[in-house]
Amino acid sequence: MLLHTISKLKSRGKGEVQKIKGKVVLLRSNSLDYNEIQSSVLDNISEFWGAKVSFQLISSVNGDRSKELQGKVGKKTYLGNWMAKMVPVSPGETVFKISFDWDEDIGIPGAFLIRNNHFTKFFLKSLTLEDVPCVGRIHFDCNSWIYPSGKYKSDRIFFVNKAYIPNETPEPLRKYREDELKNLRGDGRGERQEWDRIYDYDIYNDLEDPNNGSTYVRPILGASMQYPYPRRGRTGRSPSKKDKNYESRLSSSLTLNIYVPRDERFGHLKESDFLAYTLKSIAQSIKPGLEELFNRNPREFDSFQDVLNLYEGGFSLPKSLLEKFRQSIPAPLLKEIFRTDGEKFLKFPLPQVIQDNKSAWRTDEEFAREMLAGVNPIIIRRLQEFPPTSKLDPNVYGDQNSKIAEEHIINSLDGLTVEEAIKQNKLYILDHHDALMPYLNKINSTSTKTYATRTLLFLNVDGTLRPLVIELSLPQSQRDELGATSKLYFPAEEGVESSIWQLAKAYVAVNDAGYHQVISHWLNTHAIMEPFVIATNRQLSVLHPIHKLLVPHYRDTMNINAFARQTLINADGILESTHFQSKYTMELSSYIYKDWVFTDQALPRDLIKRGMAIEDSNSPHGLKLLIEDYPFAVDGLEIWFAIKTWVKEYCSSYYKNDTIVQDDIELQSWWKELKEKGHADLKDKPWWPKMVTLEELVETCTTIIWISSALHAAVNFGQYPYGGYLPNRPTISRRFMPEKGTPQYLELESDPEKAFLRTINAQLQTLLGISLIEILSRHSSDEIYLGKRESLEWISDQPSLEAFEKFGKRLEEIEYEIVKRNRDPDLKNRVGPINMPYTSLYPTSTEGLTGKGIPNSISI
Repeated sequence: MLLHTISKLKSRGKGEVQKIKGKVVLLRSNSLDYNEIQSSVLDNISEFWGAKVSFQLISSVNGDRSKELQGKVGKKTYLGNWMAKMVPVSPGETVFKISFDWDEDIGIPGAFLIRNNHFTKFFLKSLTLEDVPCVGRIHFDCNSWIYPSGKYKSDRIFFVNKAYIPNETPEPLRKYREDELKNLRGDGRGERQEWDRIYDYDIYNDLEDPNNGSTYVRPILGASMQYPYPRRGRTGRSPSKKDKNYESRLSSSLTLNIYVPRDERFGHLKESDFLAYTLKSIAQSIKPGLEELFNRNPREFDSFQDVLNLYEGGFSLPKSLLEKFRQSIPAPLLKEIFRTDGEKFLKFPLPQVIQDNKSAWRTDEEFAREMLAGVNPIIIRRLQEFPPTSKLDPNVYGDQNSKIAEEHIINSLDGLTVEEAIKQNKLYILDHHDALMPYLNKINSTSTKTYATRTLLFLNVDGTLRPLVIELSLPQSQRDELGATSKLYFPAEEGVESSIWQLAKAYVAVNDAGYHQVISHWLNTHAIMEPFVIATNRQLSVLHPIHKLLVPHYRDTMNINAFARQTLINADGILESTHFQSKYTMELSSYIYKDWVFTDQALPRDLIKRGMAIEDSNSPHGLKLLIEDYPFAVDGLEIWFAIKTWVKEYCSSYYKNDTIVQDDIELQSWWKELKEKGHADLKDKPWWPKMVTLEELVETCTTIIWISSALHAAVNFGQYPYGGYLPNRPTISRRFMPEKGTPQYLELESDPEKAFLRTINAQLQTLLGISLIEILSRHSSDEIYLGKRESLEWISDQPSLEAFEKFGKRLEEIEYEIVKRNRDPDLKNRVGPINMPYTSLYPTSTEGLTGKGIPNSISI
């Protein structure tokens, strides 16, 4: 087809010059100034006219002999009149006319150069050429910030919206393709600036601030056997003055200026920036203000009604503190955080977990159901040996095996023996013991007082789970090698035993909530994905089909991670203040990362590894769930295989056989760098795919998309619906289980609600925690969901567009199926006692707190 087009072009009269008309779509500079909360726009749109912004077409068919046969470059042309009558697709868009001189030396344009001689940056969405001779319409999908020319070493280049594997790239474009990748890789030196587009790696040495004393010192994560970690994006900031091993931190006023490559920054619609500024306000104004208030006047919740007042009436703030907040937080943000404009209440929306029934969260059925359909439904596993054993090294940690015996549970197994129950796939366990025990002495040396927990559950005939026993374990002493001491707690419905059982469940919830936020959410989605973002942009050209496949699933990930390092996961940040791991939060996540396995992140492999599914050729997708009513797994498998089908059809268009995969130099460089630099501390693990077959490529890309979209959605957007009411998912425990004869035990007997609330999050931790997860659980107004793209013309290859359309339609079918399952009264785990349908994997959503929707990427 291309050769035929070239032949037609050559048949035209040599030197014949004609005009090609087109249009350029820009977004005006729309950075928000939250001191004024107003958009900074160009004073005069006519500033773009004349010789301010130039364009030059680059030929994809004719090379310049004087420049190593690089594509010939056409004459400069400039933006024409503003096409005011055209209706913009989104707010802030401006459409300009443009025309180019064209002759056969240009032939088929494959790229263009742009130079900004203006005084300010702008966002270039696209360039479209109409009626290119012998070709017709050509579209360039750009989506990039263009800074004044003095900020770049060379003019910016953009390529046509067609995908080419490297050796199929038109010869005149190859050098341009290679040079652009070199620009994106940089030289690894110097501090990065706002306008830079350089992707590089660094270790987590920026969470600490040695200059402020030992309170703010934490271990450096990454590049060590003791503290392995995924790499983050390099900023190049200068070392800390007190300890050169650490990177200096930005001052609070510059928090949102932390470097990420410019096109990774928030900057789509105002809502994204609004969420970022709200988080900043919580971290830098609300948190210290509330800490000061509670240090002067400690407050506690005395009853569950006190907690409910946060949603029904609000939390009264002293006028002096509210005035202090007004001085440091812009009015629109203050209104957003405090819900009112002038009143003195901190008021939160009612979480879904208590909307229908204020006490159903306390039932054993709901406690167990949330292991299958809550915000952390990826930990529970089938019990395959009894009693449960520990994988911790007994030479280091002593005897860590469970003390649960058959006699403890035999009367609750519906007449079965333990052996029979295991064979019939009736026993399950939520096990946080091994993950926490190595750090429990350290954690309990802080204000936290908690246990490592194991919870055994029985699968009822109706498909629900019933808790049998909870094991709470502590190290026997400060010497880990002496092993654990454990106590067992059993379900009870009356008297003080019932109150003790509720506390035992609370300790389990504390374990699960802390593990969820730091491991399931931060580590296993945010942190592990950042190296993929970096490697993709450094090694895969924008022309590469895998770049085009994956890059929508990276949108805003580096930016939200950079912001998290500055305000959330940093030393004495919000996460340390609101979760039981305290100052050991990130250190513990490094310990867990040692056992991270990329291939196990694929949902089918994860379910099989946890014993929740077995291979079965007679079941849908060849997989049989052993708990049929497992909402996360049922919905998740539908999403997983929809993604995989789409990825397979897409990749097969470009890779007809395994040899093409092996010979793709960009693809091989990408995978090599991802392992050796991005996840360098695990580079020698045998489980990494070799990337020599189409099957490996498809499985790898499916896993990347799954993590970035559905897995993150499953563990993120249900945070407020389930955890916004802290008694349901407390994140801190402040004292151990009361012992008989103590004042705490007497309090438990006389006032169980008060005793429960004195054990979990205090008021300060509750207010901070709820404020955080409310923001994290929101969808912004410019969210792009799975099966959608920012641009309809993201690629011009028809087979790819058709496959993507099929993918979108399949997701619509899955939405219908989810709604249907949620209405099925026989599927009791879909809704549960709280009457809250499982919608975490429902593909689409509106903005706000919805508890559903799968964005393409990890963007909050």
